Amino acid sequence: MAEPLVLYERRGAAALMTINRPEVRNCVNGDTARGLLESYRQFESDADAKVLVLTGAGEQAFCAGADLKAVETLKDRAEGPLGISRLIPSKPTIAAVSGYCVAGGIELALWCDLRIVARGATFGCFERRFGVPLVDGGTQRLPRVVGLGRALEMILTGRPVDAEEAHHIGLANEVVEPGTHVTRALELAETLARFPWPTLLSDRAAVYEGLGASLEHGLTIEARHGRAVFDEASRGAARFTGGEGRSGAGVKR
Repeated sequence: MAEPLVLYERRGAAALMTINRPEVRNCVNGDTARGLLESYRQFESDADAKVLVLTGAGEQAFCAGADLKAVETLKDRAEGPLGISRLIPSKPTIAAVSGYCVAGGIELALWCDLRIVARGATFGCFERRFGVPLVDGGTQRLPRVVGLGRALEMILTGRPVDAEEAHHIGLANEVVEPGTHVTRALELAETLARFPWPTLLSDRAAVYEGLGASLEHGLTIEARHGRAVFDEASRGAARFTGGEGRSGAGVKR
């Protein structure tokens, strides 16, 4: 029996979702897109799964984008051709990247909040060479992550960006040694999951809701989300005055 095209498993507080087509650099065809959507819905419905870690099987590629040999199987569905790219997760997401993260692959990595990247990885809008448009969020998310100038350079030229440059421009949050990217992403997921959860979700939601808003409107959004978790904040303040968390204790350096 063939293995699923998308693997899904719980790892502590995290759900690990793996694109499982290493023989084609984890390219996404129609069945893979459906598998991503089904696994994503499983994550969203599991209250105990706090953080989603998205990765690709093997070390050669996170994802090399759409499977151009089966592009007719990819539909322009409401959730996005790659299955999940037009959805906004309600909980934190981390991409664990190694090898090629190009074309639709970079769009899936940008779909995540954070990116842990193995040294030797390559990012790029390689679809530029073939006239394939970015339709899985790349034109919208890349400028928000790296800024307009750098995003336009990557999108218009299609040039490769290595892990070190990705870190320099903010595309990679952390660069780790090859083979350790998934372990590090799962470790980071556990760190996030240990924080007071309602406030973490509230702050994250305020960031996304405020994107593109004026400062005045953004501050209103922030205040609304903050008021919703005031009781959580009060409990946290009481813990601090009781002696917890001095000199930044409890925050990973």
